[in-house]
Amino acid sequence: MAIYMRLLSRLLIIFFILTVVQISPALANEDSFEQINTLLLSKKLNDKAKAVSLLTVNKHLRSADVLKALLEGELYYRKSDKLLLIAIRKNREYNIANVLTGEDLGTIKKREIKKIRSNNAIRKKIRAALAVKELNNPDADIRYQAVNTMLSNPDVTVMSLLTERLTLERDQKVRDAIELAIAITRLETGEKADRLAAIDTVSGSMEPVVRSKLEAILAANDTDDDIKLAAKSALNNISAKLQLNSILETLFFGLSLGSVLVLAAIGLAITFGVMGVINMAHGELIMLGAYTTYVIQQAMPEYIGASIIIAIPLAFIVSGLVGIVIERTVIRHLYGRALETLLATFGISLILQQAVRSVFSPLNRSVITPEWMSGSLEINTALSLTYNRLYIIIFCLLVFFALYLILKKTALGLQVRAVTQNRAMARAMGVRSARVDALTFGLGSGIAGVAGVALSQLTNVGPNLGQSYIVDSFMVVVFGGVGNLAGTLVSGLSLGVVNQFLEPWAGAVLAKILILVFIILFIQKRPRGLFPQKGRSAEG
Repeated sequence: MAIYMRLLSRLLIIFFILTVVQISPALANEDSFEQINTLLLSKKLNDKAKAVSLLTVNKHLRSADVLKALLEGELYYRKSDKLLLIAIRKNREYNIANVLTGEDLGTIKKREIKKIRSNNAIRKKIRAALAVKELNNPDADIRYQAVNTMLSNPDVTVMSLLTERLTLERDQKVRDAIELAIAITRLETGEKADRLAAIDTVSGSMEPVVRSKLEAILAANDTDDDIKLAAKSALNNISAKLQLNSILETLFFGLSLGSVLVLAAIGLAITFGVMGVINMAHGELIMLGAYTTYVIQQAMPEYIGASIIIAIPLAFIVSGLVGIVIERTVIRHLYGRALETLLATFGISLILQQAVRSVFSPLNRSVITPEWMSGSLEINTALSLTYNRLYIIIFCLLVFFALYLILKKTALGLQVRAVTQNRAMARAMGVRSARVDALTFGLGSGIAGVAGVALSQLTNVGPNLGQSYIVDSFMVVVFGGVGNLAGTLVSGLSLGVVNQFLEPWAGAVLAKILILVFIILFIQKRPRGLFPQKGRSAEG
């Protein structure tokens, strides 16, 4: 019997210990909430910032809800008993709930409660605090975003949490982010060796907070010389990386602008090269492609992503058919009379503009960018590539290679090249040059329509859309070599890149003037462009 009594007493002791272990954190959380409650009720913003710090490390289940309520302006207290509440306005009253328990307390009048105010600094601190709560999320991407949020507002109060998380973290990307966050918090505190190690850790980071911390170290009068030297070296390293990323970003925007120029000019290069026609209505054919995209989106608003894909062949068909009609009815009677062709196509451009104004009104139309083209690809904190421009570069290359295959691998392409090089000999060999002219003009016009689909993702669609690109298109064609596809691609991309590098210091207008002057001088030396075409185009 005594043995059973001793066994029972030991079991009771173990049960008591386990109960105390489980209850004590809750009691600690309750006690800390009393302190948090006092700090939040204070009128001093510093006290509220301290409350946020305590909520950050508090493990109570409701601590995150308190932070969210304070961030969203829904944290109040009841005037009668100073009870913290989450209050959501409903008509003239507020639905309230106990912050600590989440218990619904019904509704209350506005005069019975008072809002707990915050400022931008506190809200920034709250966002970092909420990020701390996500440190143990199972999703590595969420943990990475949480650490990145904390980088913008490093706080020594969460150092232990970060260090604890680092020992558990297995994802290398998240580990690197945590190590960076810890290093940032140690830049201004700790022993000399720790600060030097922290500077070495952040020296390759391009986070804005890193630069500001290093600049603060250099500006401080009481900073150790070795630490200042290390901080200066780290800043120089970061500046070099930022400059490189800036150049890469400018290059990307230049290539995207060049891709737009290539798409706008490549159809013109075909018609100008084969028939020698100065088509001033080419911009309006681009405009028709853009309006086709708008119409398709209006016809299928539930499928915006698919509408862009469907618009590409339809825009090609619409602009291509209009181009064939223009060639068959007007241009075929004016071959060999360049000035009259220019004037006739200019008149056609005015007619097309007015027709669009009559059908769609003079107002610009907005084409919705699909989700798969929205957002950006983030390479690092200093370099991100927007998806719409990235897709346009890829689309430009696809159109170029498709057109290249048509001209090199098909019967139509063979006939086009024959007519381009020697029209009389091609006729003698049985090539129907009139048919080739019509199909070639339709092909160039169709590609102009496809260019309009791409442009609809970068700018508003309006009757004057094509006028913005017609001059640039002729510059690209002349600079690259009339009728030469490779020349059009190289000249379009190079002019886009040069223009993007000139704009920051010369301005948009002066940059275009400088490019125009350069092309004029270049043509004086090489009248046939970068890649001169053989045959009739070269003879002209």
